[in-house]
Amino acid sequence: MRFRLNSLTKITAIALSLTLAGTAAACGGDKAGSAAGAKKKITIGWISGWDEDLVATHLWKKILEDKGYQVELKNLDTAPLYAGMAKGDIDVFLDTWLPITHEDYWKRYGNKLMKLGVWYDNAKLTIAVPNYSDLKSLDQLKGKGAQYNGKIYGIEASSGLQRIADTKMLPGYGLNGEFKVVPSSTAAMLTELKKATSSKQPIVVTLWRPHWAYASLPIRDLADPKGAMGQAEQINMVARKDFAKDQPEAAGWLKKFKMDDKQLGSLEDLTINKYKGQEDQAVAEWLKTNPDFAKNITG
Repeated sequence: MRFRLNSLTKITAIALSLTLAGTAAACGGDKAGSAAGAKKKITIGWISGWDEDLVATHLWKKILEDKGYQVELKNLDTAPLYAGMAKGDIDVFLDTWLPITHEDYWKRYGNKLMKLGVWYDNAKLTIAVPNYSDLKSLDQLKGKGAQYNGKIYGIEASSGLQRIADTKMLPGYGLNGEFKVVPSSTAAMLTELKKATSSKQPIVVTLWRPHWAYASLPIRDLADPKGAMGQAEQINMVARKDFAKDQPEAAGWLKKFKMDDKQLGSLEDLTINKYKGQEDQAVAEWLKTNPDFAKNITG
């Protein structure tokens, strides 16, 4: 009887061990699955009103999701976006303008960030007027403040464009005191521009290339003989410092990303003018008509 009891005890112990081992394996599998899931999650920061940023962000959301990634988009203003990347809360930002526009942010946070590459290399900050304006150059603004109520319509106060226009362009052309670059938002500036051009009223705005407004509205840039708005810049993809180590596959794809004026213009036109507020639909249509674009990036 003792032998039988010992045998039963051993058998019970073995069964219990196997059960516990199976449970542990299952739990380990859940942890492994969670870890794998975490590795496939990417957070992209973006800024409202920056159309090239809007379309590039949603384009990459689609590309990554099609490859099994979970993508979260965080809409922030410029300063908190860079701070969030530096802290590691945001993985990637696709619209860093260097060497001029975002120079201050790069000086402050660059040692905690990494560049993934340049995807557009002819970006420019501009001051624009309607085609019917007599103005041809920024140096012709001097003495004409009253005609424009002393206003140059700007965008977000924290933007590099606002800073450059206010601290370099105005003093560079002797316009301090006569003109003010009025901060608002990109959407508000475009509303004023559309309203003025539809009624052929005078207006001066801060703008940039690439932008769909050049194709949709009767506007042109003022010449900048003193170079106060800076030379052509590059649009960089920037990430938190360890992103390439943590996400080597996605980082490798991002490093291959390039767009020319035709590609970017057609995507912006679909997103802003045809499918406004339906970015995913715009991107899906664009990729359908450009079938090799994503394939050339992800293989």
